[in-house]
Amino acid sequence: MNIYKNKLWFKHDLYFFIRRNILFIKNIFFSRKKHKFLFILSPPYSGSTLLTQILSTSKKISCNNYIATMEGQLLPTLRNFMFDKNRWNENYNYDWSKIKRVWMKYWDQSKTILMDKTTTNIMRFDEIKKEFDNIYAICLVRNPYAVIEGIMRRNSKSLEFAINFVLKTLEYQKYNIENNDNLIWITYSEICDNQQLVNKKVQKILPELDDLDFNKFFSAHNFKKKPLKITNLNNEKISKLKNTDILEIKKEFSKQKKLLDFFNFDII
Repeated sequence: MNIYKNKLWFKHDLYFFIRRNILFIKNIFFSRKKHKFLFILSPPYSGSTLLTQILSTSKKISCNNYIATMEGQLLPTLRNFMFDKNRWNENYNYDWSKIKRVWMKYWDQSKTILMDKTTTNIMRFDEIKKEFDNIYAICLVRNPYAVIEGIMRRNSKSLEFAINFVLKTLEYQKYNIENNDNLIWITYSEICDNQQLVNKKVQKILPELDDLDFNKFFSAHNFKKKPLKITNLNNEKISKLKNTDILEIKKEFSKQKKLLDFFNFDII
């Protein structure tokens, strides 16, 4: 399949071509010798694009992709294998040495912190740590009911699929939180309703990020399809679920109460 039949990919790749060539010159003359590598570990539909846009307001950080969902897995030469149908197969092995080489071309290496937010990183962080030194992570989770609504609406997936996917990604996040240093975890609700706490948590592991701006209009994907000030959309999303959906979710979530309790998520 020729990806350039998709005009959007062509437009994106033109941007990437220009950015990569500008950074090639800049990185020759202004690259730092040492960097901190920051990975946003977040399932889809959990607010990771919003978080990445907030972090990108700092002058000390560089993201490897500033388009759309801002994921490094969508860069040219990587998307054909990082964004294929196997990407959520935890046994699917990646060549992290190659991935790092590509990402370095799209990072502004004059910045102190180099950031990636590829969603499937939540299940591959152990492998990532083998390739990257001086590594940090922010685990992001969101009310699972709101995530289920997003999966069903935007992917036309069944309720059963959405429930199983959410529980599996929470298991990944629990493992990441319990088995890593230089890692914090925050919730989408904290980003929206307690930015002072989020700022404090971020600076706990990355004190350089003392210039974050939470007050802009952000273009992160949301069902309202327009730039917004930081707004908690959880209740609106949950209200879109049917009563029968809520009952089925409760049935399955009750079997995983300890997992939900770990993140302080209530069963409705």
